[in-house]
Amino acid sequence: MKSDRLLAILLLLQTRGRVPARELADRLEVSVRTVYRDVESLSAAGVPVYAERGRHGGIALLPGYRTDVTGLTADEARALFVLATRSTLADLGLDGALGSALRKVMAALPAPHRPAAEATSRRILVDPVRWLGGPAPAPAVDVGELQSAVFADRRLRLRYRHGGQEHTRTYTVDPYGLVAKAGVWYLVADRRARPQLFRADRMAAVTVTTDAVRRRAGVELADAWEVLRRDVEQRPADVRVTATVRRSRLDLFLRFLGSAVAAPPTGGDPATVELRFADPRAARTLLAFGPDVEVRSPEEVRADLAEAAAATAELYGRARAGTPGTVPDPAS
Repeated sequence: MKSDRLLAILLLLQTRGRVPARELADRLEVSVRTVYRDVESLSAAGVPVYAERGRHGGIALLPGYRTDVTGLTADEARALFVLATRSTLADLGLDGALGSALRKVMAALPAPHRPAAEATSRRILVDPVRWLGGPAPAPAVDVGELQSAVFADRRLRLRYRHGGQEHTRTYTVDPYGLVAKAGVWYLVADRRARPQLFRADRMAAVTVTTDAVRRRAGVELADAWEVLRRDVEQRPADVRVTATVRRSRLDLFLRFLGSAVAAPPTGGDPATVELRFADPRAARTLLAFGPDVEVRSPEEVRADLAEAAAATAELYGRARAGTPGTVPDPAS
């Protein structure tokens, strides 16, 4: 479009100064004659642009003329260049577009803002995946196609497998959008007019129906996500556990189980830590620390951990004796 081309010429002149007409024509993939016509259009619109003939000639703006196309402040410009890791954009097929967009923004920035923006892009990187979270599960469906399905503003039919289940169920949902949380993609949608989360790595299939989406009036993606996020983070954790942790392992313990810690550690070595879990079996994650962590109370959790540890020891004892086998779950 001509308007896009005129803006591109203006940004190039602001960034480069004097530019030969042939170079502008090559960059914009038009003829030199078209470039001169565009320059005339810019001039008629009040932009002080002029052309110089000769070996060292070209098209330029009058010295000192600038237009702040973006209207960005210095801090706003820096914020745009704090780059997250590109895996999320790659899932959407937009990783290539990111570089192109940032180059355009850089060209549009006022000259005093560019050094700070460039330094920010080279010195700051945001990686949303936690160290001990392990690799994010690969989506079972193409996220780009899922994005297209969401943008269609139609109801979606999902074949979905819940955690801990082998078989899929079929749901018809009204999508609000997609959220990438710590490297995991979620579909936020209403099911029977109530918000619900669906992990992309548990979707067996997604079908766009012919029915128009039926979102609740006045509810946006951010609103539905806030409700669901709060429900997950504020689930009751009624089982209180007191444990002791060797000081040499305390930092790793807090990184691994920080969300379950109810109060700052106290005491010397070992340190005493108060934890909260949704149920006694959830405390089995403490077994990953072996003898470096000991549960002191409640007795219910100590007994469950002892039973689970005994079952594990029996399993590996059989393997050592040359008779590998599966030990039944002690809770079954």
